[in-house]
Amino acid sequence: MPKSKKLKVIIAIVCISFLQGLQHSVTPMLQSIQDAFPEVKTSLVQMLVSGPGLLAMAVALLSGILVTKISKKKLLLIAAVIALVTGFLPFAKESFALLFACRIVYGITLGLAMSLNGVIVADFFEGEERVQVMGIQAASVGAGMMIINAAAGALGALDYHLSYWINLIALIAFILLFVCLPDTGRVVTDRENRITLNKEVFIMGAVGLFFFLFLITFNTNISMHIGGKYAGNSSFAGIVNAVFSLVQIAAGFVLGIVTKLCKKQTMTAALLSFAVGAMILVLFPANAALLLVGALFCGFCQGIFMPTGMVTVTNAVNPQSSAMATAVFSCGIQLGGFISPIVTNAGSRLFFGEETTGHVFLIAAVGMLILAALTAVWRALNAKKKAV
Repeated sequence: MPKSKKLKVIIAIVCISFLQGLQHSVTPMLQSIQDAFPEVKTSLVQMLVSGPGLLAMAVALLSGILVTKISKKKLLLIAAVIALVTGFLPFAKESFALLFACRIVYGITLGLAMSLNGVIVADFFEGEERVQVMGIQAASVGAGMMIINAAAGALGALDYHLSYWINLIALIAFILLFVCLPDTGRVVTDRENRITLNKEVFIMGAVGLFFFLFLITFNTNISMHIGGKYAGNSSFAGIVNAVFSLVQIAAGFVLGIVTKLCKKQTMTAALLSFAVGAMILVLFPANAALLLVGALFCGFCQGIFMPTGMVTVTNAVNPQSSAMATAVFSCGIQLGGFISPIVTNAGSRLFFGEETTGHVFLIAAVGMLILAALTAVWRALNAKKKAV
C-alpha cells in the first residue's frame, strides 16, 4: 500500500479516536453540572460519562453484523453525524434529562467507533506494522481525550454550557473520514469464511469488563476527588484529565518497545500501573504534583492495555470475524464502564460505611491488582499451551 494511502488511513483512525474521546467531553464539568442540578444523584451525574456505554454495548455487538450490510466508512460517517447532533442539542434547553438523553444516544457513535477503529487498523496493516499503528491509534485516543478534556474544562470554566462547543470535533471528523478513509465495501462471508469466535475473545471481553470498571473511576471521580486549594476548580480538573490522556499518547508510541520487554505480560504490566496510580490518588488528594503523577500511571495503563487488547482479539480470529471480535471486547469495556459508578459507589458504602471518592479509588486499586494477578496467570498458561 502506498505511503500516501497509509497516511490517509492513519488520519481516518485518528478521527475515529477523537469521536471516541467525546465520551469524556463532560468529564471536567461533572462538578459544575452537579452544582447546577443539586437534586440529581451523584451516580446519575457520573453516568453522563459512563452512560453512553449502555447503548454502545448493543451497537458494538450489532456492528459485527452491520458491516456485512453497510460499509465501515458509511457506518463511521453516520457515527460522526450522531455525535454532532447529540453534542449540540443540549443548547436547546436547560434540562438534565435532555443532556442525559443526548449522552445516551451518543452511545451509538461510541459503539461504532470503538468496535470499528481496531478493525480499520486490521484491514490495512499486518504483523509488526499492525502493532505500531494500533499504538498510534491508542496514542490518538489519548490525544483526543487530552484536547477534549483541556478544551472543555477551559470553555466551561465560566459556564459549563460553553463546553458543548467541543463537539465541533465531530464535524471535522466527518469531513476527514469522508476524504481519507477508503471504502472497502461490505464484509463478504461464506461457508468457508464465516464469522466465528473463540475462547480467547470471550476471555478478553471479561478482562476488558473489569479493566474498565476500575479504570473509568479516574474519569468519573477525579474532578470531585481533588482537594486543597484546587477543590472544585474545573480548569485544574481539566489539566489532570489532560495529563491522563497525554501519557496515553506517549504509551501508544512506545507500545512496540513495551511489548518487546513484557511480551505476553504486557497487559499485566498495564493493570499494575493503574493500581499504583490509584493508590497515589488515594493518599495525596490535595497534592497537585502527586495528583498529576497518579494521572500519569493511570493514563499509561489505558494507553498500553487498549491497543494490546485490540491486537489480541484481532489476531485470534479470521479477518471476517475481526469486527465481531472487537465488538465483544468493546462490549465488555462499555459494560464495565456503565456499571462502574453503581458498583464502586455501592462498594464504598458497603466496605467503608460512606460514599467517598477516596474509597472508590482504593476499591479500584485493589480490584485492578487482583485482575492483574489473574491476567498474569491466564497469559502464562496461554503461552505455555501454544508452546506445546
